Amino acid sequence: MPPSFLYSHRMKHISTILSVIALGLIVVLFITQKQQLQDMKKHVEGEKRDQGSGFKVAYFDMDSVEAHYDGFKDAQDKVKTQTDAMNQELSSLDRSNQKKIEGWREKGNTMTQAEGEQAQQQYQQMQQEFASRKQALEQALYKSTEDLKTNIRKSIETFLRDYNKAKNYSYIIEYDPNSFIYTKDTVYNITPDLIDGLNANYKKSK
Repeated sequence: MPPSFLYSHRMKHISTILSVIALGLIVVLFITQKQQLQDMKKHVEGEKRDQGSGFKVAYFDMDSVEAHYDGFKDAQDKVKTQTDAMNQELSSLDRSNQKKIEGWREKGNTMTQAEGEQAQQQYQQMQQEFASRKQALEQALYKSTEDLKTNIRKSIETFLRDYNKAKNYSYIIEYDPNSFIYTKDTVYNITPDLIDGLNANYKKSK
């Protein structure tokens, strides 16, 4: 047999062996990847089941908190007191202005042109001062109200943060009649705990 033929025959044999080895490696790689995908799928599904079973949502009724939280009731009293004081001051200022206006009316045609011009200037100044004072009082009332709201919200957040360390709720939401929630399980109603905790903390702070 010529040497060239032997060489060609050997090369074909080696090529066949290499093809078989390559095919075997591809099969092994496919099986390995398939097993890895199955293991990954099981892992992900297991995590989903764990997350589903551990997912808890609690809620509290804000109307009940407003009705029974001492801090909220005191805040309402402060706002009412400040509102009443504002209205009294504005009413007193308005009465004083009306008294001046009535005095000018009584003088009527007896006022000189200079006195009339002076009265007109004083009237415009009174209006400006009244409007300016009214705006300042309303802004002060608004700021005070917002500060009280912020303090109440912080009190709720602080209590719930400590409260949830033991409860491990995924979410704690505020419920009110105008919310998007249509059904609720009273088992997850933490309103009584919230009110008791807020009142206890508020009593300590006082």
